Amino acid sequence: MSKTYLPSVQEAEATRQWHHVDASGKTLGRLATQIAVWLMGKHKRTFTPNMDCGDFVVITNAAKIKVTGNKAEQKVYFSHSGYAKGGKETPFKRQMENDPTKVIELAVYRMLDANKLRAKRMKRLRLFKGEEHSFADRFKK
Repeated sequence: MSKTYLPSVQEAEATRQWHHVDASGKTLGRLATQIAVWLMGKHKRTFTPNMDCGDFVVITNAAKIKVTGNKAEQKVYFSHSGYAKGGKETPFKRQMENDPTKVIELAVYRMLDANKLRAKRMKRLRLFKGEEHSFADRFKK
């Protein structure tokens, strides 16, 4: 009879790794799926759904992401202030001009489970519009 292995919190934090992804030319949904897997820790043998055992992820060149089909013209981001008639729609193209990191952040956020661990997991995601980032020393050469 086999026993279920549950990693300790200290072990989960000690085994965190850093992943770097250059987003130039990558498809938004496929990239967001891979990032969500790393943030949750599903790629590890010690994955436990009720523990935060994921890794750190650094994304560069967020402005060079692409979408397939007619999404560039048809995709719309909706936000609401909470007041009557407080809805606001932002087209994908305008969002990419204003803040391209927000597009990837929303895609990853919506792919994570809606529970108390989501905020902790999102804190380990670092997004950069261009090539430069301050986490270069974290990656093995």
